[in-house]
Amino acid sequence: MKNVGEAPQEELATGERSTRNRVARSILDHGPSTVAELAGRLGLTQAAVRRHLDALVADDVVEPREQRVYGARTRGRPAKVFALTDCGRDAFDQSYDKLAADALRWIAEQEGGEQAIAAFARARIAAQSGAYRAAVESAPADKRTEALAKALSGDGYAATARSAPHPQQGEQLCQHHCPVAHVAEQFPQLCEAETEFFAELLGTHVQRLATIAHGDGVCTTFIPKTSKPPETSETASETLSKTHNASASTAGRNPA
Repeated sequence: MKNVGEAPQEELATGERSTRNRVARSILDHGPSTVAELAGRLGLTQAAVRRHLDALVADDVVEPREQRVYGARTRGRPAKVFALTDCGRDAFDQSYDKLAADALRWIAEQEGGEQAIAAFARARIAAQSGAYRAAVESAPADKRTEALAKALSGDGYAATARSAPHPQQGEQLCQHHCPVAHVAEQFPQLCEAETEFFAELLGTHVQRLATIAHGDGVCTTFIPKTSKPPETSETASETLSKTHNASASTAGRNPA
């Protein structure tokens, strides 16, 4: 589990972090809990529990709620309980990658499954293409790769653009993180669809030199210099058909 509710290192001792994680974990294991319940389970004073809960609330890890009352309601206000937020749950180990891989594997095993996965990969890219297209089409011709890198970084890919080893030949788009790397290891169609999309968006053949999914340290795409402007959305399918064979076939490591 990640450290939740973590303040800067110099401000939060290791023991404090550990106790804060225990508070969050207790809520995960037992559900929404009162201060008194947490104090009893963890062997802490209620004052200490409140202090940790205040920090966790500030970090959007837990949130206070009114306790649900089942049956006849007694006098007075219901006790306040603390529950994990979506952010708080994400701090604990999840199985989303395994679920996604299992689902795609099941699809692949059905008749026409490989084609269905490829279609899904392209549809996934198309669904999030709007921001990328707007960023690239609004950038000067010599800044399009950089604009795409910034848009990708906004989606967690930590992307950068730089000149290729021979600058006169083109640029390299480097993605230092891949949010779907574990699934893409098993289903390269995700990388292939992304490569096709880069080619269509930038209006030129591109070559995928390396991918995190294949064990490389960074996803690297070579983009040759071109004076041709990117295709408009009206001609996207035409460009995609032209670039599919050249781009998708090199979606993994550099074949050289």
